[in-house]
Amino acid sequence: MKKRQIKQTGIEISQIGLGANAVGGHNLYPNLSEKAGKHLVATAIENDINLIDTAYRYGNGRSEELIGEVIQNYDRSKIILATKAAHTDPVKDVFSNSPEFLTRSVFEALKRLKTDYLDIFYIHFPDEATDKRYAIEALQKLKDNGLIRAIGVSNFSLQQLKEANFENQVDIVEDKYNLLDRGNEGGIMSYCLERNIAFIPFFPLASGVLSGKYNSKKQLENGDFRSDLTYFSKENLHIVDTAIPYLSSLAESYKVSIADIVLNWYLMRKDITSVIPGAKNFDQVLSNLNSTKFVLTEKEWDKINHLFPSI
Repeated sequence: MKKRQIKQTGIEISQIGLGANAVGGHNLYPNLSEKAGKHLVATAIENDINLIDTAYRYGNGRSEELIGEVIQNYDRSKIILATKAAHTDPVKDVFSNSPEFLTRSVFEALKRLKTDYLDIFYIHFPDEATDKRYAIEALQKLKDNGLIRAIGVSNFSLQQLKEANFENQVDIVEDKYNLLDRGNEGGIMSYCLERNIAFIPFFPLASGVLSGKYNSKKQLENGDFRSDLTYFSKENLHIVDTAIPYLSSLAESYKVSIADIVLNWYLMRKDITSVIPGAKNFDQVLSNLNSTKFVLTEKEWDKINHLFPSI
């Protein structure tokens, strides 16, 4: 698979990564199998997906532990490990960006992942108290000492990102973006493109809505955290209902899945570096790889662009 560079670091990441919130993320999804989760990671690595994206919040450390077990069987130098931290409470969404908390979080993540360095460390969510320049300064010290290779932020507003990047030390941003949530196009994504900061969208398939699996008549399983997401609103499901016939025709033409069509649309954007779709089984991991094996025509790309209006 082609690799794309986090320009300010020289780190090369696969166009398609693995979003690992279903690996040990028992607090996010019901009835997860840890054995299946570990198989997801192994399948990704064995099929040239080098970017494994996790976070403390995915199972409150359990995702990191499972990934740490799997990577012992592979060449660590060929794996790009990304993790995130900000949560100070295992149940509530209480965040800290203090230098002390972030430094401790990096060392704890290293232990759970059974490695001596992290390729990417993100501040998962901004807090309300910490000057973001001080937070990044703490991460820069860890970077200078070889404990992390790239500094990232996630879920930051454009103003918070600018504050964090005061001395141009932010290497990568992970934030919300998909065809149903395009609000970052003119703000954060443009800023990252101008400053040579890598951008990775999370929830690229809108938690499954853009895979064609869900529509206005399909319901989620009880206990699924996605039930509260706006992607499953009546308005968004109506947009999907309208778009699916065209996406289905393209998928049939290219002999891929609807999800692959959507992922390829993202990969054709200059302001997106890599895409990290999640997966619950290894077949989905393998299917996602098909999104790199064709190129939408300009006409097809424009048609999809108009089917999902930017708000």
